[in-house]
Amino acid sequence: MKYRSAFDIIGPIMIGPSSSHTAGAARIGRVARTLFGREPKKAIISLYGSFAKTYKGHGTDVAIVGGLLDFDTFDERIPQALQIAQKAGIEIEFIVESLVTDHPNTVRINLYDDKNHKMEIVGVSIGGGSIEITELNSFQLKLSGECPAVLVVHQDKFGAISSVANILAKYELNIGHMEVSRKEKGNMAMMVIEVDQKIENEVLKEIEKLPNIIQTIRMVE
Repeated sequence: MKYRSAFDIIGPIMIGPSSSHTAGAARIGRVARTLFGREPKKAIISLYGSFAKTYKGHGTDVAIVGGLLDFDTFDERIPQALQIAQKAGIEIEFIVESLVTDHPNTVRINLYDDKNHKMEIVGVSIGGGSIEITELNSFQLKLSGECPAVLVVHQDKFGAISSVANILAKYELNIGHMEVSRKEKGNMAMMVIEVDQKIENEVLKEIEKLPNIIQTIRMVE
């Protein structure tokens, strides 16, 4: 499908023609880019359900790649995202999957950097441009991308969760949503914490100094 101008797929607030298939897809791509922390060198994008059936006609492909390039949902460069990625030396591969998922608008994105470090996320577009990230590197989670958030990878040890919560309380950060996922008891776990205020660098530095903390990832709002 060819677009005569950016406004063929960009509306007054978010891209169209379908907020689920384009605006939501762009947000999933941009959250993936944020979690990866850098521009990827390669992206393998697996599409499921209605995403798989209509991804070219609804601009889902350019929207996801635009998000991976850190373009916002209203960015006029989104229609040219595939060409821009190619010029930047980013390898893009789309895979149409036949597996039935819990939600029809589901995408799995595998990102790689130039050292072949990998990150895998699963995201769903739930309508109206809203999204949920449901999986990160095989951790189950629920991340909307709408609020400032911090993801804390840690050893599943006594006191790890309360120590992080105490630091957030110290800086008067109100927790709107928090959940913990672990692969195995006593092994690695992940906290997903969404808060109402911006998370400053000093907060992350204090969390990173705590015992049993492996990694922190901040979602910038």
